[in-house]
Amino acid sequence: MLAITDLRKSFRSPEGETVEILHVAAWAVGAGEQVALRGESGSGKTTLLHLIAGILAADAGRVVIDGVEMTALGESRRDRLRAEKLGYIFQTFNLLQGYTVLENVVLGMSFGPRGADRAHAREVLARMGLGHRLDHFPGQLSTGQQQRVAVARALANRPKLVLADEPTGNLDRRHAREALALIREVCRENGAALLLVSHDEDVLGQFERRQSLAEINRAAPEGAR
Repeated sequence: MLAITDLRKSFRSPEGETVEILHVAAWAVGAGEQVALRGESGSGKTTLLHLIAGILAADAGRVVIDGVEMTALGESRRDRLRAEKLGYIFQTFNLLQGYTVLENVVLGMSFGPRGADRAHAREVLARMGLGHRLDHFPGQLSTGQQQRVAVARALANRPKLVLADEPTGNLDRRHAREALALIREVCRENGAALLLVSHDEDVLGQFERRQSLAEINRAAPEGAR
């Protein structure tokens, strides 16, 4: 489902030097597979997800998603592929404050191949325990509820690959376990692959396949390996 080859990304430091953040020689996630990557703050895990999703442009290398090379596409086609194949659970939610809970999810669905399906959006939100909050705005919700809206939005289009950036980082331990279990269950039901990045050992320990990002990132400092 996901294949990465010689993927590289560098940034310019405040001193004007070029600093390589990521260099992943070869790495893959199979269809329907669920994988957790361990990475501390600043390790490049969010950068990796942004490169996979085509939000950031790579300096070099290939990202292939479900047989389509994301890194070979122009911006508009990257947007289309992302809408068709990917679900992204952002650490910072990225909810639209002027839209209700239901509208946030429906709007996200409108960019996908199936279009806006309000009935399915309500169903997904109900599974997230938000059936009674459909007409609320993000500012009227707790942090944990906002995170669950973000999860619902990412899963509503039945993506082939779900990218999750610290998806339970804003939840208490009990709600974090419940949310993660639901994410994994919906991915299994839809046959979607799941790539989660986190520094939380409790979250990481729930996955059969888990790795440290430093193991696959040749740009990682020696001390981080």
